[in-house]
Amino acid sequence: MAHWNSAVGAAQLARLLGSQHSVRRETPGAAARESSSPAGTAGTADVPGTAEASAATGVLGTGTAQATRRVPAYRSLAEGLRLLVLEGRIPVATRLPAERELAAALSVSRTTVAAAFEALRADGFLESRRGSGSWTTVPAGKPLPTRGLHPLPPENEGTVIDLGCAALPAQQLMGEVFQSALAALPPYAHTHGDYPAGLPVLREALADRYTALGVPTMPQQIMVTTGALGGVGALTRMLVPRGERIAVEHPSYANVLQLLRETGGRLVPVPMAGNLAGWDLPAWHRTLREAAPRLAYVVADFHNPTGALAGVEQRRELVAAARAAGTVLIADETMADLPLGPPGATGTPSTGSPGLEMPPPMASFDPGGSAVITVGSVSKSIWAGMRIGWIRAAPEIIRSLTAARAYVDLGSPVLEQLAVAELLNGAGWEQAVTERRVRARENREALTAALRDQLPDWEFTVPHGGLTLWVRTGGLSGSRIAEAGERLGVRVPSGPRFGVDGAFEGFVRLPFTIAEPLAREAASRLAAAADLVRSGAPTPSDLPRSYVA
Repeated sequence: MAHWNSAVGAAQLARLLGSQHSVRRETPGAAARESSSPAGTAGTADVPGTAEASAATGVLGTGTAQATRRVPAYRSLAEGLRLLVLEGRIPVATRLPAERELAAALSVSRTTVAAAFEALRADGFLESRRGSGSWTTVPAGKPLPTRGLHPLPPENEGTVIDLGCAALPAQQLMGEVFQSALAALPPYAHTHGDYPAGLPVLREALADRYTALGVPTMPQQIMVTTGALGGVGALTRMLVPRGERIAVEHPSYANVLQLLRETGGRLVPVPMAGNLAGWDLPAWHRTLREAAPRLAYVVADFHNPTGALAGVEQRRELVAAARAAGTVLIADETMADLPLGPPGATGTPSTGSPGLEMPPPMASFDPGGSAVITVGSVSKSIWAGMRIGWIRAAPEIIRSLTAARAYVDLGSPVLEQLAVAELLNGAGWEQAVTERRVRARENREALTAALRDQLPDWEFTVPHGGLTLWVRTGGLSGSRIAEAGERLGVRVPSGPRFGVDGAFEGFVRLPFTIAEPLAREAASRLAAAADLVRSGAPTPSDLPRSYVA
């Protein structure tokens, strides 16, 4: 049985090592500019035109700082590979090229590569077996991305700034919406109240919404779920036997990664492209061809955590590739209603904001819903407290999901479904999401300005929508910053929460959920946490398990 899920070629690995070195040499202040860094990706970006020779130069440490320290060539190579694993550019369980092949690509001796591999094995980042080659790992005992922030207790709200949840509070409009829902409740109150597929009025409203977006949809193609996570869980249990491979973006949404693990899926990470450019399609083609995953989970619209937006041709190509491979795509549209426009944009943010035109839904490239199954929710665009989501798929899939729901939760709350239907069938939906976009954009500007001022060596690329900012923490451990921040009154989820088996140690995710002056205070506390980590002071290591929304 293979111990690896994917493989990386020698030339590709040389380019990754070379681009990693070029990013390290950036001046600290430049990284915080809007387009300064590929920190919105799964690691560092490829540098166009970087040849194997320059990659070898970067690996062997001929830069000034490394030359001053006189780092041995094999140790510099081992360190470069280790960082690629931790940053997610090389996923865990990826087979590396043979020693002789990699040595030729890097223009170094085979002895150097062999010594680097031996150092990585000793450090717990590589395993090897005769006949199977060498593949990447993480050290035994290294925390997996299941640790992080527990829900903030109400009594601590006045002292701790909670940046663990990427969701905004309810709007005043919600009171009126629920009053209307209560008025519509009596006919349903005379029934048993269990609607496994969802209330007909809401299914019809959601189908009409997809049709208006250019994706003809019947109510029979919709099932209402208890949040988007409820939909992903139902689909995974029905479509993927335990032990089957599931392809995921890397990084990806933390709660879905944990859900897929607990349902028995074998995760196959696929790196994101650089500079918020969406998916790395060559990597997707390789994964679909070589790993043959049964299922793939993607966030095309303002990806969580990076904020990347996949373009029209990317969507078309990935759907076609998945269909050819027999892989079912789950497209999570939770953030799709939150286009904010580029930084500094003025006016009311909308799908027609200056500099931003929203691509068509993923389902438009598979209207029947057999190859692309869409999952949506009101948690980000309206209010997470409603716990209403939905699935759009082929009618036969919806029938199977509905039948299976009898022994899960029987259905979603009736009153909340009526409230969502009230929003969709009136003017309330557009009013609510417009207000949400305005607030999220204001919060984005406040947070990024505070980070540039307080933490100029932290790197990020500002997304044009969504609620999340993916930040590289200036060479410091994101996990240690999260732990130190806990002591200083600010909670943040560290990068490994969003990776597979401990990747993205040098990142944190920050949400657009707080405005001035709280955003500046949060940045100040994070700067203090970074100083604490930089000083080497001990930080607590017994944080409880919980979720990141």
